[in-house]
Amino acid sequence: MATEKKTGAFLQITMNIKESDRTAAAAVYNKYRQPFLDGIHGATSKQLLVRENDVQVLHGFVSAADAENYLKSDLFTQDVFVELKPYFQSDPNVRIYSVVG
Repeated sequence: MATEKKTGAFLQITMNIKESDRTAAAAVYNKYRQPFLDGIHGATSKQLLVRENDVQVLHGFVSAADAENYLKSDLFTQDVFVELKPYFQSDPNVRIYSVVG
């Protein structure tokens, strides 16, 4: 039986994306969600959160180090970021949180 990875950190990326571009941005999220979950060390979850003023992607990781490593990975730097960049209205806000308790 496979053991479930415990989430010990979250990577939150908040992006200002025009409403008219959100469908295209969501397609990028959907395209890379499974490769993220299957191929990134320590990945535990990935969710797209849409608010009136922005869009967030919340990534779960086993550790904060795993989150930091993802930001340096080819999947992020050469695929995800490159495909999302045309939709950014400003620089994304990137934060890493550790789970306490």
